Amino acid sequence: MPRRTLATAIGAALATLLVPAVLAQSRAADAEAARLDRIEVRGEIIFRDRTEATAPVLSYDLAFFQPFEPLTVGDMLKRVPSVTFLSDVLEYDGVRLRGLDAGYTQILINGQRVPGAGLDRSFFVDRIPAEIVERIEIVRSASADRSGDAIAGALNIVLRDGFSLDGGYLRVGSTHYVDDAFEPTLGAFWGGDAAGGKLLIGANMQGRRSPKDKFSERFDGPGGTLVNTEVQTDVRRGHDYAFNADWRTNLGAAELSLSGMFVRTDRVQDEDSIEYRGGIQNNANLLTVNDNDVDIQTDNYTLAAALDFEAWGGRNQWRIDHAAISDDQFEFENETEFLRDAIAFPEDDRFTRDVRDLLIEDSDWTGEFRHQRAFGEHNLLFGLQATRKERETRILDAPRYRVTIPNAPGVRPPIPGPTQPLVAAPGGLNTLEENRIEPFVRLDGEQGALAWEAGLRYEWTNTRLNDRTVAAALARSENDYAFLLPSAHLRWTLDDDSRISGSVARTVRRPDFNALSPALLTTEFGENDLLGNPALEPEDAWGLDLGFERRLGQRGIFGVNLFYRDIRNLVELASTGVQGSEGPGTLVLQPRNTGDGRVWGAEFDLSTPLTGLGLEHTGVFFNYSWLDSEIEDIFGTRRFNNQSNYVYNIGFIQELPSLDTAFGVTFRKQGDAVSRIIGEEIVTSYDGDLEAFVEKRFGEAWTLRLTGVNLLDQSKDEVFDKFNTIADQSARDHDEFELETETGGRALQMIVRYQF
Repeated sequence: MPRRTLATAIGAALATLLVPAVLAQSRAADAEAARLDRIEVRGEIIFRDRTEATAPVLSYDLAFFQPFEPLTVGDMLKRVPSVTFLSDVLEYDGVRLRGLDAGYTQILINGQRVPGAGLDRSFFVDRIPAEIVERIEIVRSASADRSGDAIAGALNIVLRDGFSLDGGYLRVGSTHYVDDAFEPTLGAFWGGDAAGGKLLIGANMQGRRSPKDKFSERFDGPGGTLVNTEVQTDVRRGHDYAFNADWRTNLGAAELSLSGMFVRTDRVQDEDSIEYRGGIQNNANLLTVNDNDVDIQTDNYTLAAALDFEAWGGRNQWRIDHAAISDDQFEFENETEFLRDAIAFPEDDRFTRDVRDLLIEDSDWTGEFRHQRAFGEHNLLFGLQATRKERETRILDAPRYRVTIPNAPGVRPPIPGPTQPLVAAPGGLNTLEENRIEPFVRLDGEQGALAWEAGLRYEWTNTRLNDRTVAAALARSENDYAFLLPSAHLRWTLDDDSRISGSVARTVRRPDFNALSPALLTTEFGENDLLGNPALEPEDAWGLDLGFERRLGQRGIFGVNLFYRDIRNLVELASTGVQGSEGPGTLVLQPRNTGDGRVWGAEFDLSTPLTGLGLEHTGVFFNYSWLDSEIEDIFGTRRFNNQSNYVYNIGFIQELPSLDTAFGVTFRKQGDAVSRIIGEEIVTSYDGDLEAFVEKRFGEAWTLRLTGVNLLDQSKDEVFDKFNTIADQSARDHDEFELETETGGRALQMIVRYQF
């Protein structure tokens, strides 16, 4: 069979086998469903769960997060260990597990990979509403039956299924922002018996808003002369619409499940800025007025069908998954320049308009079979996963429209719009096909106080890229690579409350999509050009985790984990030796597999009621992660880019049972993040983030919660060192030195829940 059709054929075979397997099962009477807990846990503080998995996994139910009424999965994850973000204030999108770039973290939904619009293969978790989630799992070390694309670890977002809710509830509320705008929240969820099985359906709509003020000062160098200042407003507003459904039924001894999720994000980013000469904010020193808008519509959906049945001496599962994303963005930027001559405002000297239309469509089809059976005194699991990815990128730009205004006072002709049609940007019109075949085997068992797991996963990948913006001879490229990924986990139970765990696993990170395009991007890094490399292969890493966990009383948990990653075959920029488009001193740079890096750290978490102090209705939460790394680039040793050196969360919840009331506070802080690339160095700092809630319950059905968000009005502060050439950067000869600060203001949220 031709190599390029192998994954497609296996996926089709899995789909073909699924149907007769379903029909072959007798429709015996449904087994009685276990009594189900309501999603709203009333009058009880929920703590982190203790999992029985041999692999190191932390599990947090929705009820753990719910008192603070998170809107998105990003809002949930900011409370768990080792998760950092490099987002604007009030936003939590690209997860940086253990501080590493989002591309090092595997995002799973119900245990399956999902495509994202990010060029680094990352998935923005703020696209998923918190209300459709049952629990969040932090998978610290890889296992053979999971995807190996998880150097930093994996986050598994488990959606609610037909057995997670018995009854229903309504959720209604609104959030008030610092600019006096209100955004609504509406949700309805129901679970129960339907069509001979258990059905869950839910719908959710929520308004989201992020109003920010930014202020920048630009100098000719550190400690140098102030060149200009910029005053900026940035309002990001929109609505998320979500629908999810899950239906499960018993077919004799088999179980059939069908599920789906759809999320649409409609969003507008409106950024307006004014620059002033020398920091003097008056019309006589007005430099530019800029209007930059982005209109975004992003659709995510997943569909899944699974059949679990007994056959061939064990338990089997056939599963088909389809996940897709469509990200459609239209952006324009209008800039009017002043003071290009001696005539001050309102005389303008030049008008520039840039327009970009971006569409990314990415879809995965995955078929999987797994068989689990007894193997002597042990448990054997083996299976095969086949995936076909198709990704279409279309980035169109209008040729820059620029008109110079005559210098005569009072002469201001009308500013027309761009008349030329949109054309493909370099590297902006391409198709990527990726086929993956991944067999796996895992053996686990127990002997006394020891539980162990050992597995092997083989990942073969074929990628085919067609870039329609380059010469025909370079447009098509194909690359194959394969990795053998062993993993092993050990858990030693010291007593009923304490255990030690150890893990070793090999993982990979696949190249960023934009790094594969053979297009040449001019002045991409300072005055240096960038040439893509279709021959890039994944980075790979060996990782170690060593943990200790102790139960505190009936519900409390304390844990500590040490981790280490040895990452090889790093993708770094290297010089091609070719002079760049800006002439002598500039270069054409290219990403290549070169160099190694190390990542290490320690993670602590505590979640417990204070029963031992006589405060059984007081729960405290604390986690702290110390993060470090080392990598070599052309300028010397540095940490991995944008890795914060620490992150911690601390908080408490106080229940007042006699008053049917609760309140709580949580505080979060992450350390500085430093980035160094060719042409630019950035230090990013965040203030602490404080949230608080008050809850009042009315009878058995009604709950009212007030939540204060960003109560300290945290700021994001950035320091930019900018250079034109590599030689300038080595000599610290600045093109520009910039200080920027951003704030978003406080927000107050009110949510009412009704259970039925």
